[in-house]
Amino acid sequence: MTALSRVFSASLLIGSCHLMASGLSLPAALEILENNNLEIRSANLDVRSASSDTAIAKGYNYGSLDFTETASRSNDAGNVFGFKLSSREATFGDFGAEEFMNNFMAGTPDYTTPPQRLNYPGYQNYFQSKLTYMLPLYTGGKLSAYTDISEKMEKIKKLDAEQMKTEKRYELRKSYYDMALLQNSLDHMKIIHKNITTLEHTTDMMIQEGYAKKVDLLEVEARKANVERSITEMEANKKLLYHYISFLLNENVTEIELPKKDYPSSAVSESDVLANNTDLQKASQGLEIREKMVDVAYAPFLPQIGAFAEASSADNTFLGNFNDHKAFTIGAKLSWNLFNGAIDNNSLEKARIEKLKTVTQVELAKKGIALQYDKIRTEIESLNSQVTSLEKELELSDQIYKNYEGRYHEHLASMSDVIIKQSQQIEKVLNLQAVKNKRNERIFALEKLSNGVK
Repeated sequence: MTALSRVFSASLLIGSCHLMASGLSLPAALEILENNNLEIRSANLDVRSASSDTAIAKGYNYGSLDFTETASRSNDAGNVFGFKLSSREATFGDFGAEEFMNNFMAGTPDYTTPPQRLNYPGYQNYFQSKLTYMLPLYTGGKLSAYTDISEKMEKIKKLDAEQMKTEKRYELRKSYYDMALLQNSLDHMKIIHKNITTLEHTTDMMIQEGYAKKVDLLEVEARKANVERSITEMEANKKLLYHYISFLLNENVTEIELPKKDYPSSAVSESDVLANNTDLQKASQGLEIREKMVDVAYAPFLPQIGAFAEASSADNTFLGNFNDHKAFTIGAKLSWNLFNGAIDNNSLEKARIEKLKTVTQVELAKKGIALQYDKIRTEIESLNSQVTSLEKELELSDQIYKNYEGRYHEHLASMSDVIIKQSQQIEKVLNLQAVKNKRNERIFALEKLSNGVK
């Protein structure tokens, strides 16, 4: 793999192409990115899913209303009597009154023989329609805590979606500036190729006049082939960049409007990073969730109070005598666990420890982000110095090459000397390209650290 391949291979991928764009500017591409990028769409769907979870958590505060329709048929004594009682159809005969009165009138009252009709009833149909509403009145703060936790999780998903947008904007902007750098280097290599072509023609004429050797021409041709190979590789990398831009935008892009500069400027401060960094915002939300988990762990120490209301109607036929057999029930229930083997105490202590742990992690994250900021800033300053130095070295190597080319024409230098100086010229072009690319990557990394703040 050549030096140029190593510069670009990390940021190039091949994507699918569908639509058409021409001379696409970076602002327009960023707008398309937000609407078309599939990963951003997926992240937005995650936000919608989290919003549904929040709505679910809030819904538990409003209780539940259930309708139940029961259809039964039984000759079980308890069921049959219960069915008749629920349907308001029980009679004294169901208690064996007729049997008792017949014995009583016959002068043989029987208080011990079980009544046949009560214990051995015939089959009875039973249809019941019931509407039940149950409402939690007080849960020790558990339901409100779960609602708050769900809202925090929704905010984290929104931050994840924003982070995804920032990541894709970073990749798109870097691709544009990579293209500008690549085009700059390609233009320089084409100038070098033009100079070599001129040298090739000059050398050929000098051979015809006896002032140069055939080996000189072979050296020039070999160097020209090497430059042509580099140009071909750069053109291939341009195609790969267009493929990757097309992949990010989810549409075919064949031409873009290059940035006026081949590197972005950035004035991101440490305060910008600490205020806007997505990971820190997520950590802050995580800490608030831990605080709510402490409230959830404390809820078992408090009573649980609920209320219910019920309306029903029953008959031995479906919806028969519905109004006459109506029944209503309202009530409330209080439950309070007084002892469960200290499980609640330990759960509460664990929740408090996890909260303290999260506080420490948030503080550590802030220091870690600040360290990253300082590291990237230092690297950018170092790379700026390298770019300045390499630009001067490239300017010098251009002049040296021209000087040696003139000396060769005057027979004061060999073709090997000229080729060596040209190799040094090409090396400077590639080195400058690599350092500029690395500087751009660090500048974009700084912007990404601040969630896109420039």
